[in-house]
Amino acid sequence: MNKAVVLLSGGLDSATTLAIAQNNRYECYALSVDYGQRHGSELVAAEKLARCLGAREHKTIKVDLTVFGGSALTNKSIAVPTQGTKGGIPVTYVPARNTIMLSLALAWAEVLESRHIFMGV
Repeated sequence: MNKAVVLLSGGLDSATTLAIAQNNRYECYALSVDYGQRHGSELVAAEKLARCLGAREHKTIKVDLTVFGGSALTNKSIAVPTQGTKGGIPVTYVPARNTIMLSLALAWAEVLESRHIFMGV
């Protein structure tokens, strides 16, 4: 069975991605990232989704992106806007967040693949 590492934030997009991967018969490994975001409820939702949608395994990795600042999602002194922004980089942008998450998913995928090779799975 092919394996997939699915980045699972707890939101609609990542839940849909996990469901599609499961439907396409992938053995799914869900990965959530606690990067210091203010909305911890998404991580709770990710855990529930991984369980309900049948992920083979679910890990939550802690990476402190609050050290860089500059985002309303990681800095409590910056207000989270209640309306959309008009051009420019939104205050909720977290620098390099997606690149970091993809790198972590790749790292886990490499480990899963090496288990497959070395354990004859």
